[in-house]
Amino acid sequence: MDEKKLPLTSHLQELRKRLILSFIAIGVGFALCYTFADSIFNILAAPLMKVMPKGGSLIFISVAEAFFTYMKVAFIAGIILTSPFILYQIWAFVAPGLYQKEKKYVVPFVLGGSFFFALGVLFGYFVAIPVGFRFLLGYATDVIKPMPSMKEYLSFSIKFLLAFGLVFEFPVVLVLLARIGIIDAKMLARQRKYAILLIFIFAAAVTPSPDLISQVLMALPLMGLYELSILLSKVFGKKPTPVPSEGDGNKVESPAST
Repeated sequence: MDEKKLPLTSHLQELRKRLILSFIAIGVGFALCYTFADSIFNILAAPLMKVMPKGGSLIFISVAEAFFTYMKVAFIAGIILTSPFILYQIWAFVAPGLYQKEKKYVVPFVLGGSFFFALGVLFGYFVAIPVGFRFLLGYATDVIKPMPSMKEYLSFSIKFLLAFGLVFEFPVVLVLLARIGIIDAKMLARQRKYAILLIFIFAAAVTPSPDLISQVLMALPLMGLYELSILLSKVFGKKPTPVPSEGDGNKVESPAST
């Protein structure tokens, strides 16, 4: 941390600068992604289209629905595309106020958090969404035909993927708490049965779809991530400070023999 303290106005000017650069980056990313918005939406809709009945397709109900849906797709994709630059701007603003020891921990946790978030999104895209939609579309009959709209599907899928991405941050949070010393691997192992109960309650609360299949698909990875958290906490958690024995402080060296 710098010894020289900057006035509040300097911090506000620096924050303003970083925010402006971030918004400009998002604007450029949005403009770039809008030219490919239809392709991006098709990729996002691929898991649904694989399980749709033959001849099924997405629809748009209002006149402007497709336009605004593509706008949202481009905006979200623009944020994802420029996220490394945005993270750098956050780091550039925060880093001067951190001690060297604190800086050493930030980078691994940011990289670990990004990795687990991406892993959760990929799991949701390739596993959870196809299985969940296959179950939900199973209620279709000759009389009842599924006709999901673009707007509703985008909203549902983004919430679904975001939920899985955030849930997969579980090990990062627990390892951080273990590193600080609030919890440890032994404590996590002792509380396993309560954790499993809370995991299923949490999965039922955050899953956008109310069906049991989607909730189980979120709970099972969480249980695996909990076990991984125990292992990582054992490796990277705060090591207990060794307690000196009673005689260590009173030890007196014997005079050298002559």
